[in-house]
Amino acid sequence: MKDDKRAAAGQAPSTGHGSLPNRILGSLRDALNAASKDDRSGEISLAAGRAADQVSAGPAAEPAKAAAAAAPVPARAPEASAAVRPAGTADAGRRAEPLAREPRPLETGDPTTHALRAASRNAAAPADAAKTQALRGKPKVQRNVFHSDPVVGWLVVVGGPGLGAFRPIFEGNNAVGRGKDQRIPIDFGDPSISSEAQAYIRYDSMDRSFLFVPNLSKTNIVAINDKKPTGAVKLEPMDVITMGRTQLAFVPFCGEEFDWSELPDLKE
Repeated sequence: MKDDKRAAAGQAPSTGHGSLPNRILGSLRDALNAASKDDRSGEISLAAGRAADQVSAGPAAEPAKAAAAAAPVPARAPEASAAVRPAGTADAGRRAEPLAREPRPLETGDPTTHALRAASRNAAAPADAAKTQALRGKPKVQRNVFHSDPVVGWLVVVGGPGLGAFRPIFEGNNAVGRGKDQRIPIDFGDPSISSEAQAYIRYDSMDRSFLFVPNLSKTNIVAINDKKPTGAVKLEPMDVITMGRTQLAFVPFCGEEFDWSELPDLKE
């Protein structure tokens, strides 16, 4: 009786979950809503496709397909999808985007990163680096050529400017003065010493003796152990020579005990 009334009213038979047309329209509406929220394409999403497949399996498959084809698919603008996309998804997309692109060729002016690598332990040493050699047996020492003028003694500053400094004495005649061009320059800032040849110190390898000869043409007077010589004076070890406001101690190296001429291999 109830079925006859429904048929007379023009209504379709109902099911346990509502009428069939309502279920079909509801599934399509859900599929279209899901497609409008999808931010990667304007087509129906996978969930909508699955819902359409389930609807197509029902008894009214043909009317559902016709309604799906007739329903307009809302178009999505790129700006709208970007606004709907969550912030985390956008950041992840920007981070992943360079990985999908092909590497861009390096252009002039692009910043570059240089890798610093430590030098290899097996790298060859510089050619000019002298390698220490081990001595085996009795070493052979050469004494045939002088590197420079041989030193025969020293003058050590024991008073005045330049205290503690020293100057070498060489074989032959040595002019002593304040100028830097003197063979024995006493250039420590004492202006009372003559710039040229205040005195002479001579070493003679024939008799192995040292002589001090003052330059009497100079105004300032020199002294040896507080005595003012007027001619050549033989120097003894640790004699003190006074020139201006400077005192110099004489320290011999050559003499009766040793002279460079005793070297057997020395070339004349």
